[in-house]
Amino acid sequence: MEILLIVSPADIKLGLIITIVGMSVVFAALVILNIIFNQIPRLLKFQLRIKFRKSGKKSENEECCADISGDTNAAIALALHLYMNELHDMESNVMTIAKISKRYSPWSSKIYGLRNLNYRK
Repeated sequence: MEILLIVSPADIKLGLIITIVGMSVVFAALVILNIIFNQIPRLLKFQLRIKFRKSGKKSENEECCADISGDTNAAIALALHLYMNELHDMESNVMTIAKISKRYSPWSSKIYGLRNLNYRK
């Protein structure tokens, strides 16, 4: 029994259109996310300036709104990580696996996953 796969040029054209549209949607989403993530620091600085103006405080230097280096960000992230890990209670890290007497489970049964199709020859 041979299966012949016949593909028409219209099917190939449709497949290419679907591929191009799909790839363009993904790249457009990536570009939009990149723009959004790059604009978040500017938005936060703008909100901080508005907060200072409303409170009447004048900052002598603009260090509050200066860019923070990667090393400083890494140190802050590490400190937060260590602090958050200390909040959890200590656990024993011991796992106990107990055998159960009931061996049958429908989750491991293969009869439900197979379809019994009667083929007539």
